Amino acid sequence: MTTSQRKIGSGYGERSTAEEVLRGIDLTGKLAIVTGGYSGIGLQTTRALARAGARVIVPARRPSTAREAVAVSGDPLADRVEVDQLDLGDLDSVRGFAERFLASGRRVDLLIANAGIALCPETRIGPGWEAQFATNHLGHFALVNRLWPAVARDGAARVVSVSSGAHGITGIRWDDVHFTRGYDKWQAYGQAKTANVLFAVHLDRLGRDAGVRAFAVHPGMIMTPLQRHLTREELVAIGWIDEHGNAVEPALKTPEQGAATQVWAATSPRLAGLGGVYCQDCDVADLAADGRPGVARHAIDPDEAARLWALSAELTGVDAFTAAGARGA
Repeated sequence: MTTSQRKIGSGYGERSTAEEVLRGIDLTGKLAIVTGGYSGIGLQTTRALARAGARVIVPARRPSTAREAVAVSGDPLADRVEVDQLDLGDLDSVRGFAERFLASGRRVDLLIANAGIALCPETRIGPGWEAQFATNHLGHFALVNRLWPAVARDGAARVVSVSSGAHGITGIRWDDVHFTRGYDKWQAYGQAKTANVLFAVHLDRLGRDAGVRAFAVHPGMIMTPLQRHLTREELVAIGWIDEHGNAVEPALKTPEQGAATQVWAATSPRLAGLGGVYCQDCDVADLAADGRPGVARHAIDPDEAARLWALSAELTGVDAFTAAGARGA
């Protein structure tokens, strides 16, 4: 398998912030959609893009909470951010948001699939789907496919799928993707994060002729509400806090640093002509090998990516790249 997974020397690193990678980049006239753009690294992403001139749409499961989070007094971002209703775990909600947006006649320049859930107790949504796979992957799959006319309209959009180093835990469990034969929250999270990478790989393959490029990113380890389902003992075990409950430095990034890689992937001129790659620490990642961090081969395998795309289209009833699927369920 040939791969473009190698560092390009971006000039940034693990401690760079979202605002630093945007210096000198003017996003005036651009429209970005940032799912989950009102909490944690999503909020920092929204702020950085808005301050660079972009109009940012924040689809949120809790719109009132999102409006409070982005309405910072005296900050210009408050006038550049719109909030709308979206629950990624509800495909009817996804369709409703997409229909409202398409009716506005606007294009999408940047779409950052940032929202997600992590390591939750066994939860079933929709027709009994495992919640992490359904929310983190299938919801975003349906969203991007339903928004495709706006994404592909001007031939220069980027889609960023936020994954995690946890993709290394497991590939796709083809024989039981919804964990009907025993649930393990870490395996389920790892599968969902692998799906986030494979989605970007195949979307880039399908979309590049329309000028759309897709990237997957690992934001790094950041303490946000995403970890609310982990116990103190689990956080100590994975090296995020010490036995006294203090954050372990320098292992953890700040939310501003955690937002940097997805902002960089969405906007950097250095990525012109590239796509379908996994990025971390504001650069294209190397392949993981011999204990070195990077992307696992199973997450960028084009055959696995195509297989996941077909399964996702079957489950959601949406595929912008086929006549029947484009009409949606």
